Amino acid sequence: MIEFACHTWAFTDLTLPEALGTIARLGFRYVDIGSGPHLNAARAAADPQRIADEIRHDLTIFNLKLSDLYILLPRISLADEEKRRQDIDLFKALLPFMTALETPGVTLSAGLVHSAEDEEAEDRTIAALREMVKAAQAVELAVSIEPHLDSMAATPETALRFIEQVKGLQITLDWAQMMCQGIKDEALQSLLPHTRHVQIRSAGRNKLQTPFNKNRIDIDAVMAMLRDADYAGVVSVEYMRTSDERHGMQAVNTIRESVLLRDALRDARDALQPA
Repeated sequence: MIEFACHTWAFTDLTLPEALGTIARLGFRYVDIGSGPHLNAARAAADPQRIADEIRHDLTIFNLKLSDLYILLPRISLADEEKRRQDIDLFKALLPFMTALETPGVTLSAGLVHSAEDEEAEDRTIAALREMVKAAQAVELAVSIEPHLDSMAATPETALRFIEQVKGLQITLDWAQMMCQGIKDEALQSLLPHTRHVQIRSAGRNKLQTPFNKNRIDIDAVMAMLRDADYAGVVSVEYMRTSDERHGMQAVNTIRESVLLRDALRDARDALQPA
């Protein structure tokens, strides 16, 4: 049965223990953690065991299981080899931390988007991902990219090109990123066999985040698609606490909205269960 997680990015105004406590009190038993205010990637790379032990201690206190780790390394597509190499090397340096944390997988960006005139951008990104996935496979860590706006893999078609070119690479599918671009559910079918993790928040056409009462994602259809695809992962409710209005992002009450979407997902899942 599909379980549900909540992303700590909904509570970046809190410390990580406070965010985990809030998520646990909302009734979630799984959590996604991302780099940023709750996780300093450089510190985790420098002192992997201690940082991992601290996070695992907090997860145990709040009876939470880690469902995914999102590491922001968007420079893997850059022509600047020094900056590109810094992100690749940081990922490799984080492997002992991720192993100690026992994360079931890690989500990455497919790199910052480049203009069509930069014909080598996709090749640079593929080369970087090949190197990163190979390093992760050595420690049995699953790696996926999230197709998202402003990245080299914004659409299902571009994401599949990376999957085809990078052996072992998987997908973290964010339904809001697809809805914002007007991509229909039918177009996502090709991604589902490669999908390791799923994220979702309320969204609409040209609106990357909305209140639940403005949501245009068909929650029942999402859960039916995942069931039919035999998806065995976790679905993470991923609201963002942000004042950034790019792509129609709207500020929302992340506690209220997370609960509303959680309940809608749960009802849709349970309605699909045999009587």
